[in-house]
Amino acid sequence: MNVSIYSRKAIEKLIRKGFPSDVAVISFYDPMSEYKSKDYKPVNYSEVCNRVFYICVYDIDIEILGEYNLTYDTYLPEVNRLAEFIKCAKNDNVDIICQCEYGQSRSSACAAAILEYFYHTGIKVFADYRYYPNQLIFNKIFNALCVN
Repeated sequence: MNVSIYSRKAIEKLIRKGFPSDVAVISFYDPMSEYKSKDYKPVNYSEVCNRVFYICVYDIDIEILGEYNLTYDTYLPEVNRLAEFIKCAKNDNVDIICQCEYGQSRSSACAAAILEYFYHTGIKVFADYRYYPNQLIFNKIFNALCVN
């Protein structure tokens, strides 16, 4: 199973030019806020992929969860369903695309967790200067994969 990391811009280009078949997509997007355009929407995969897991989540660190009225337990509440989605993709032998707005933090954390769980190679994502994996997301997903 290959695990790829994409930004919104790169994935939209891939959708226009020819999306791969037999992939599962994990698409992180931002919650609506005063800083987002009213036209902001998650990436639309409906025409190219039927195996998509959308996650609306802030790209924040554990130290400021309280500022968002969140706790470790309430942040990323769908993580157990996500772990099941990931394991299904692995069992079905399909590649996984992890995508977020900039392809640097949430998606890279997700990819690192998947790679660490299945292949013990997640550190490669942390060591790659292009990425800044969100450690909160990494830990939530990795722990859910270990438990489920």
